[in-house]
Amino acid sequence: MAGARQGVAQARRVVVKVGSSSLTTAAGGLDADRVDALVDALAKARGAGTREIVLVSSGAIAAGLAPLGLSSRPRDLARQQAAASVGQGLLVARYTASFARYGVRVGQVLLTTADTSRRSHYRNAYRTLDQLLAMGALPVVNENDTVATDEIRFGDNDRLAALVAHLVRADLLVLLSDVDGLYDGDPSRPDATRIADVRGPADLGGIDIGSAGRAGVGTGGMVTKVEAAGIAAAAGIPVVLTSASHAGDALTGGLTGTHFHPTGRRSADRLLWLQHASTPQGALVLDDGAVRAVVESRSSLLPAGIARVEGNFGAGDPVELRDSSGRAVARGLVNFDAKELPQLLGRSTRDLARELGPAYEREVVHRDDLVLLAR
Repeated sequence: MAGARQGVAQARRVVVKVGSSSLTTAAGGLDADRVDALVDALAKARGAGTREIVLVSSGAIAAGLAPLGLSSRPRDLARQQAAASVGQGLLVARYTASFARYGVRVGQVLLTTADTSRRSHYRNAYRTLDQLLAMGALPVVNENDTVATDEIRFGDNDRLAALVAHLVRADLLVLLSDVDGLYDGDPSRPDATRIADVRGPADLGGIDIGSAGRAGVGTGGMVTKVEAAGIAAAAGIPVVLTSASHAGDALTGGLTGTHFHPTGRRSADRLLWLQHASTPQGALVLDDGAVRAVVESRSSLLPAGIARVEGNFGAGDPVELRDSSGRAVARGLVNFDAKELPQLLGRSTRDLARELGPAYEREVVHRDDLVLLAR
């Protein structure tokens, strides 16, 4: 197709994320026509089962507003969770009915960022999603807003979509919003220009990215979408950011929205999980030499370079690695319990092995289980 984004058009496994404002009215409640229009585009793009699509959908809280007599999104957590409880069933029922028009079965998968911070849950989520796709179903991934806390307060469903895209080894991530792409200014102004391509962070320099959606029922906004696009692009996954009304064009490689080109290579699942979805259970404060070894030489962290231990963590937990000023420079999976480490600090692994046994002749954090953080 002339003028099309061929890599996008040829993507076989696609994750599509849609926000609340694209599915509901400003007052709350699902807009059946909007849901059907999205499903029409996804079903057409899916074709005769030759393309696999995972839908990450917001909208549970917004869908529950009108049925509960709420005129706007409540501020308190308890009523948000109540709205999610009512809206979740309505949202999935609507998707199920709409996809049934095309003979497509829907499978619901409820996730939170807390779930993805546990590696065993992360692996289980992959197996579930992969099996649903193998059986010809279309997974609908929702945040579990009924019990979530941070997700409700900060609305990071966009980041969850980027993690799901990496989790299922997607070839493309499509982020659907109420705006048809990223603009160099307020898109409501006539002098604002849509940015067609982003090939790296330098292309975003000087751009004022707004923080709120237009409809008032979502919590993400453009900031979280650009951050999510950056996560996916750094993992080697191209991203198209556009409006829900242009979903069909985006999925067929049309020149709609903003195309975020891959900026890195696909990394090991545990490393993307470690950097973007894990919750540090403590911290290790390093001396200057250890900071240089970890950051500049990409070396493993040894006991000799640790000045202080903070928190109460177990072996295998994620921890932050901090410099002497308290700034986090890396994150890694620790090989020892917090209670074990104090007796090891500042000592060589050879001496520790001689005194405590061969199990102590190893790294505190191995370089293969470590990611550097942006400085």
